[in-house]
Amino acid sequence: MQRSLRELRPTVHFSTEATLDALGQVLSHARIEAVLRRLGVGEGRQRKLTLVLAVVLCIAMNLFTEEAIDDVLVKVLQGPRFLRPADELIPASASAISQRRKQLGVAPLQALFQEVCRPLASPTTAGAFLWGLRLMAIDGTTEDVADTPENVRYFGRHTGRRGDSAFPQVKAVYLCECGTHAICDARFAPCHTSERPGGVDLLRSVGPGMLVMWDRGFHSYAMCAGCVAQQADFLGRLPAHVKLQVVQRLLDGSYLAYLRPSDYARRKHGEQQLVRVIEYTLNDPGRPGHGQRHRLVTSLLEASRYPARELVSAYHERWEVEITIDELDTHQRPPRQPLRSRTPQGVLQELYGLLLAHYAVRAVMHAAAVQAGVAPDHLSFVNAVRILRNAVFEAQIVARCQFAHWYAQLVRAVGREQLPARDNRCNPRVVKRKMSNFDLKREHHRHPPQPTKPFADAVVILI
Repeated sequence: MQRSLRELRPTVHFSTEATLDALGQVLSHARIEAVLRRLGVGEGRQRKLTLVLAVVLCIAMNLFTEEAIDDVLVKVLQGPRFLRPADELIPASASAISQRRKQLGVAPLQALFQEVCRPLASPTTAGAFLWGLRLMAIDGTTEDVADTPENVRYFGRHTGRRGDSAFPQVKAVYLCECGTHAICDARFAPCHTSERPGGVDLLRSVGPGMLVMWDRGFHSYAMCAGCVAQQADFLGRLPAHVKLQVVQRLLDGSYLAYLRPSDYARRKHGEQQLVRVIEYTLNDPGRPGHGQRHRLVTSLLEASRYPARELVSAYHERWEVEITIDELDTHQRPPRQPLRSRTPQGVLQELYGLLLAHYAVRAVMHAAAVQAGVAPDHLSFVNAVRILRNAVFEAQIVARCQFAHWYAQLVRAVGREQLPARDNRCNPRVVKRKMSNFDLKREHHRHPPQPTKPFADAVVILI
């Protein structure tokens, strides 16, 4: 069957054809228009760069991250310009785009993110559930932003004995669905803000049927109690300074204990949370943490239903959120390159656009994985982004009656980009640059000891 071009609708503004339909319908024009109407954001006259097109551009610039923003607009308008050669559509200039982004503000992108970004996995999605619980994880990172006075005043920059950091930074905390790498909620703050309040805020998006995981930097009574208040379960790592008294030993070596708030008045009032603690070590010399004592805390109290060893292995899935952050920082946009926006409003707008673009890619990958019968994290994110970038123009010009068939082929193409099985290996957490909390990379880090057995086989429950 030969492809046909999309028929023009002369009475409709050309910007309606500047779509990101290659990313599916999660970012359709109708959805964007509905969000703008709900916020009461409108325009008196129809400009060349409409507000809907401005939202599309904020998302597209986080798909074509190596292009200047006016070149991104050219790519977004490639289909309409191809279909309307006689109209000689001239894209808006970089200064006009900047002005339009200021008029748009952050609220439409934030509202669209909150409406669109939800967990993707269904009960049949491979690797997304354990004991019927949806695996979720919370983690944080810092993002470099453009070095402008406005960004420095709003976000701040880190200082040290050797001087200030190269760029101001924004603190980002994400709630991620482990099985699909879909980021379902986010919080942004100045760089000196602690991650813990952000983690507590993100509990607004968890609910029944979820197992939420976090590392020891997020541990607090508020996190644990807040998660239970949302009728979700949690699994986190305990910091070394937290001391708990054993209430009851369980048959698998774990034990029950009470967490209490640090506030004296609340402790005196008797506020507490019953939790289960699992202590373990690793007997594989090739794994980080070998021989050390680790402690996990969870709201899953039944040892017979949730064995300690399986919970330890489940906590290992928390690393999927770290891989998701790596997708954002290394593969979706150029590594170690600051965000392009020069004002705090622009930075937040760009960040929400980045998350929307990532979510849309991951939604296509989820559909492709389900169709191919594999877990979504077994597909190549890098190749999916490449395929979808190249498909934006085709999606704009293919005839509407043929779009469903064309899109099904696109999903199958993404599903064919499968990754090999992950190697049973570890790498040291070191970086080859100055002024870092990590150890300086040395020659002996190039060939570190490697695991001798699967992770689950290395777990030793301590009694």
